[in-house]
Amino acid sequence: MRFRSSNKYGAQKTSYNGIVFHSKKEAQFAQELDLRKKAGDIKDWKRQIPFKLIVCDKLVTTYRIDFGILTNKYEWEYIEIKGMATPYWKLKFKLFQIL
Repeated sequence: MRFRSSNKYGAQKTSYNGIVFHSKKEAQFAQELDLRKKAGDIKDWKRQIPFKLIVCDKLVTTYRIDFGILTNKYEWEYIEIKGMATPYWKLKFKLFQIL
């Protein structure tokens, strides 16, 4: 099922496995993660994981990373799927990286 997108960057919302993703790339990546999980390459994965970005003890914003992958070593890896890196996203991602 496809959804009409109001995204100014042209991303098309796409449904996969009953979940609506922000873009085709995200839906395809989720499908890839399901295959990797089934093959035993990874333990699990989650989407849209929220992280509170706090600076000087004040909540600046909540950043949602696209995917979190639980490896077979029980370590989390975080993946962001972007078609266009906006200045606003770059700033939030920099804050996320210093957590």
